[in-house]
Amino acid sequence: MSELASRPSVPPGELMPVPRRPESDPPATTAGALLTGRYRLRTRVGSDLAAGAEFWQAEDTVLRRDVAVTILRSLAPEHGAIGGDEDPTGSARAEEMIVRALRSGSFEHSGCARLLDVLSPGAAGLPPDVLGAAVTEWVSGRSLAEAVAEGMLKPLAAARAVAPLAAAAEAAHRHGFVLGCDHPQRVRITPDGRARLCFALPRPDLTPADDVRGLGAVLFTLLTSRWPLSGADAARAGLPAADRTPGGALEAPSAIRPGVPVELDAVATGTLGPQAAAGHVHTAAAVHRLLDEAVAEDDRNALFPPARDGLPSAPDDVWRDPGQPEPPDPVRRRRLRIALSVLAVAVVLVLGFVGVRVGSLFVDPSSPSIVVGQQEQGVDPAPGDGEPAPPAGGPATVASVEVVDFVGDSDNANRVTRVIDGDPGTEWETVTYRQQFPALKPGIGIMASFATAVQLSELTVTSPSPGTVVEVRAAPSADAAVDETELITTATLDAGDTTVSLDGSQPVEHVLVWITELSGGGSDWSSAIGELAFRRAG
Repeated sequence: MSELASRPSVPPGELMPVPRRPESDPPATTAGALLTGRYRLRTRVGSDLAAGAEFWQAEDTVLRRDVAVTILRSLAPEHGAIGGDEDPTGSARAEEMIVRALRSGSFEHSGCARLLDVLSPGAAGLPPDVLGAAVTEWVSGRSLAEAVAEGMLKPLAAARAVAPLAAAAEAAHRHGFVLGCDHPQRVRITPDGRARLCFALPRPDLTPADDVRGLGAVLFTLLTSRWPLSGADAARAGLPAADRTPGGALEAPSAIRPGVPVELDAVATGTLGPQAAAGHVHTAAAVHRLLDEAVAEDDRNALFPPARDGLPSAPDDVWRDPGQPEPPDPVRRRRLRIALSVLAVAVVLVLGFVGVRVGSLFVDPSSPSIVVGQQEQGVDPAPGDGEPAPPAGGPATVASVEVVDFVGDSDNANRVTRVIDGDPGTEWETVTYRQQFPALKPGIGIMASFATAVQLSELTVTSPSPGTVVEVRAAPSADAAVDETELITTATLDAGDTTVSLDGSQPVEHVLVWITELSGGGSDWSSAIGELAFRRAG
């Protein structure tokens, strides 16, 4: 559920009064301004003049976190009216946008920032020239212009980036909502390369077809570094506008850069072209399906050299350019090594079997076996010979840890390695929440990964937060969702050390310590973990 706090001060359908700001008063929406005593504006990152909206990165001074704030401003007459002659200040238009935001408050998707609060005119601490505002999670990463500033993305990387945004648009349309992803400054690219809608309050006249065009525009921009819709929006976002033919048609991305697959050409041109044109893509669900198919086809062809597109190899590419240094164990290269290793072992076994069968033709079956070094010839050595085996019942060394948070910014992710530094006095802690889980989110956790699968006997959690409830879960991968993990056991932490038995669990490579209830009370909920210590089964 969303953290909606404010509500409209008048019933829907009635115009909200907008006090006019004296000409001498400075604008209230400046860096450092405080909205409703809670949201401090930090950096203005964009604007949508067609919606009369400003986009800000701000700080939630109560929960001490970054948020994104979309502000609807009452425009002065010299700047033109956003609502037409019948609505010169845009108050009626803003009211409709605020009401729509409230109706969409329960909608959540990983492809768009979660709506946290809606501020209506007349709310205490809201400047008089502000027609309303919406507060969403801040999407860390880069703007669309920053993402392509150093060069275009590889085609399949662009497809992987837009797919989650297309899934969000598809889900929103099923619920009767519109995202408003047709403006370049509303979308940001996360550090892991996903396009995510950051700013709320789209124009009330938008339809699902506008979202489909917006998805195509984001894909087109990631492929070509040019924004294909409004030239004014492109200029404000710091992007060049896409070139058009004398007839007004957009060139296909493959005509601008080499190596763009025909499937992505079809998505980009099909979403941005006229609705009556052949091959037009009408729905966000179709965009999502086409992008997923392109990504799946790329995964199936991972063992074959890709088409040359003029860009250097990315860190996760299986095939690399000659002379380019190999990155440190990216996921796809690791998978390729595993596949090749399995193939090599199979070849060795087949050759060994053939060798034994051929050798038996020249050996007298009545002769004694040849013994070398107390081991019969032809018998494989015990696993691990020549390498010290980990002591049974000893500590299991954790290779890496990361914060798992599926509905917000990972709490203090830069401090999570403290839980495996051997010093219980250094701690990783959550932020302070005003409500107990799952009111604001279902939980938060730490994913511990081992170098290889290990059979565990127990886990000791050192924590100063008594009453914290944790679930210990086996995970198939480091980025697995909670519903993809398997519950091993549940425990309530004491102050100090809490030892949790893991007897009977299967060997695991990844373990999720998932916090479902925080320590605290009232409006002060938080938990801290000083150390996670695993032990092997004896």
